[in-house]
Amino acid sequence: MLELLLGGILRILQALLAASPTLLIGLFVAGILHRLLGHRRTRLLFGAGTWRELPQAWLIGMLLPVCSLGVLPVARRLRLAGLAGGTTLAFAMTAPLFNPLSLLYGLTLSEPFVIFAFALGSLAVVTVVGGLWDKIFSQTELAENEPPLMPHGWQRLAAILLAILREAAGPSLKFIFVGLLGVALLSFALKPGALQTQVEHDNPRAPLNMTMVAIPAYVTPLTAMWQLGSMFQHGNSIGAGFVLLTLGAGLNLGLILWMCVNYGWRRGLVFMVILISVVWCIAYSLEKPLYPEEVDPAGHSHAFDMYCSPFHQGNPQVLQKFSSSMAEALRSPDAPVAGLYGLLVILGGILRWVDPREIWESKLSELQPVKQQKNRFDVVLPPAALGGVALLGLVLFSVFGCYSYYPPVQACFQEMKNYELELFSAAVAMDLEQLEYHKEHLDDWTRRLQVGAYLRTGNVTDFQRYKAMVLRNKLELLEHAVAEGDYQEAKQYAQDVTRAYARLRKAFGLQ
Repeated sequence: MLELLLGGILRILQALLAASPTLLIGLFVAGILHRLLGHRRTRLLFGAGTWRELPQAWLIGMLLPVCSLGVLPVARRLRLAGLAGGTTLAFAMTAPLFNPLSLLYGLTLSEPFVIFAFALGSLAVVTVVGGLWDKIFSQTELAENEPPLMPHGWQRLAAILLAILREAAGPSLKFIFVGLLGVALLSFALKPGALQTQVEHDNPRAPLNMTMVAIPAYVTPLTAMWQLGSMFQHGNSIGAGFVLLTLGAGLNLGLILWMCVNYGWRRGLVFMVILISVVWCIAYSLEKPLYPEEVDPAGHSHAFDMYCSPFHQGNPQVLQKFSSSMAEALRSPDAPVAGLYGLLVILGGILRWVDPREIWESKLSELQPVKQQKNRFDVVLPPAALGGVALLGLVLFSVFGCYSYYPPVQACFQEMKNYELELFSAAVAMDLEQLEYHKEHLDDWTRRLQVGAYLRTGNVTDFQRYKAMVLRNKLELLEHAVAEGDYQEAKQYAQDVTRAYARLRKAFGLQ
């Protein structure tokens, strides 16, 4: 029981750290929708009442960088704005699937066409599921009074900040907690390595097996793309990959509970039945056409170990490993962001306790703008214009953020050099835990290398892709050798990794 408990705590912390950036973005978007756009303009933005409502929700969701937890505050605002249930749920599912960062990452797959096929498949899911659900259950819109307009100036900024704080500690918080709890439940149910052979291409139950894991799991868009890349590299089921993306990145237990609480359990159950049926139909239809025939199936994969318990039962060093894993997680770059999110939750809780009736917002709306001497450059912008600029700025920020996340070629190799050296040391020491850590990051940097080169030169040659793929294959063989305890074979594969890394540098013009 101690191993299960500690494993669940570790998985919850890792999920919270991964979700924290998009949780902040979700709070920001919710504040913009509430205090700048308002209900009427939010409905106009999503094309409410028109034929383009569902595809428009899909497109907006693709552009906003949120995850299946970060989308909860936004979905709540859409429901309060009066959007139809199908549109709200369609947005809540598609927003976590793709964003500019994950789309570019997905292009490093052996067949980039798969990402476009998956994107079209998600559009089909949204259109069919949302349309059918709206036809079965009409009039799911919720009519709430339009929020009061804020005078221009500091009052608008204060109102947005108050909206963000209230949302951080608002009703969405309990659903976010339930979503995080799902990763702990998976950790309790799955022993270490339990999924290594469950999603093979020749297993007709692979999409069904992945469904049982994907629904309670929490997966960020980038993690989903990394796992899709691993599935292609290992020759896993394409249908299972589609299930992982749509139900893993698109759903979690918190989002399902939110849907059932807000629309009723019967409607929620019907939505899930329609959704899973449509996803399975598309998953099985994509299995053979998109499977890369040139890939030699590995027979197993470690890509899904993150959903299983991190500790073996009866391990005498479980407390030591738990402590080191927690310390490693807290060294993540996302740790300060998670701290900021926690601060917003605390301040939001205090605000809701001190001012539960939103009297402060009422006072702000009654204040008159500060009178200043006007000149020809003074222009008072309407709230809708500011809201549109803020949302567009968020999209542009995520696009330009790609250049930061995918640095130039030389910077990528500087990062890869450190991981390559540490990987070799871990292989010599036969330290599987450290080797898996450095292998995962080195694998990730080979893909970021390709995207960074493409963003700056507009081209990545087939030769460069092949050399990156060779390095990833050598990393897999090294991991298997260390896991099996074969020192001589591990030493040989470690040398192969070093040579493959050197050849990859030459392929990109570096010595």
